[in-house]
Amino acid sequence: MKLDVKRLAILLAIVAFLLSLAFAGEGLAKTKKAVAKQPKGKAAEPVEKYKAYLVMEANSAKVLEEENAHEKRAPASMVKLMVADIVMEKLARGEIHLTDKITASKAASKIGGSQVYLKEGEEFTLEELMQGMMIHSANDAAYAIAEFISGNVDDFVTLMNEKAKDLKMADTEFHSVHGLPPGKDQKEDLTSCYDMAVLARELVKYPKLMEWTSTKQGEFRGGKFVLSNTNKLLGQMPEVDGLKTGYYRSTGFNITATARKGDLRLIVVVMGSSTGKLRDQVALGKLKTYFAQYVVTPLVKKGEQVDKEIFLEDGKYKKVRGVCASDFSYPLLKSKKKEIKKIVDVPDRIRGEVKEGQKLGEIKFQLDDEVIGKVDVVSPVYVPKANLFTRIFRKMGLGI
Repeated sequence: MKLDVKRLAILLAIVAFLLSLAFAGEGLAKTKKAVAKQPKGKAAEPVEKYKAYLVMEANSAKVLEEENAHEKRAPASMVKLMVADIVMEKLARGEIHLTDKITASKAASKIGGSQVYLKEGEEFTLEELMQGMMIHSANDAAYAIAEFISGNVDDFVTLMNEKAKDLKMADTEFHSVHGLPPGKDQKEDLTSCYDMAVLARELVKYPKLMEWTSTKQGEFRGGKFVLSNTNKLLGQMPEVDGLKTGYYRSTGFNITATARKGDLRLIVVVMGSSTGKLRDQVALGKLKTYFAQYVVTPLVKKGEQVDKEIFLEDGKYKKVRGVCASDFSYPLLKSKKKEIKKIVDVPDRIRGEVKEGQKLGEIKFQLDDEVIGKVDVVSPVYVPKANLFTRIFRKMGLGI
């Protein structure tokens, strides 16, 4: 029996409707399953590689790449880098010593977060507590060190801000020595990628500090407590030898890292990553990129003689060639090495005597019409005045 066209159309419509319900049900089941995997009461968090970053060459302070480098953000435990800088300066001046004994106060023993679990009245050397702070990021160690140096933490924070001002860290304000999230009526520590790089430039000058920041695992309390470094870049890339990570929930994952390959030392700061893994990937990627592309190029050496002669109107000798007062090297893209212009700026003639080491002029180095550096040109010798007879005849052009 044949179905008429009208009845066939109705039958096909019913089948299509039932199939659509089946597919809709499957999609709904998948959605429910995906939602069930998320923690209850939490919205899915966006994945962000960073909020800001910067790459700097340490010797010249040249910024190679950056994004939001002056945006003010909470550094978290990277605050301890400034604590370390103050300690290292005082050690260098002989005001304190690594063997100095520090007794933990009640306040230090009550600091939370990452710690070495100091107990009130316990005694450790400054070196032991510096290891605890720089390797394990121990907040209680930072607090005890601050109390030891300044008598109280507030006065030490004042020192931190004064030092930041000296270094022209204009984006920075410190309110703690550990970088923990601020409590009620407390202010948040603030800094920027640029300022952290400036601070890191100071710290890489201290071999002892670099020894601590490059240690993956150390000991405390005679080996009873293991210090684990939070900088997971150590070991991932052999050139990495410091410095410090920082994290708490509202600010994200931060790192100030440094690595050296030959004469090229790079500093990378990444702030505001949503995970530690992403933060490390960004930092590692930048280091690999710039080690591959850049080379530190020596442009002049200290004592190198300048081509141009200077006529001495009154000197015992008629002419002198200046020499470079210092070395000068600069990080350059390998493709740009031959594009540096060297401009010698010294006078044609000088009157009077010339002292050894006296500045005669300077050499400027240009790249793409921008002055990238200067070196003083100085006299390598002392040239006294010639006698009156010689000076008169020389001015007459008689060639004496």
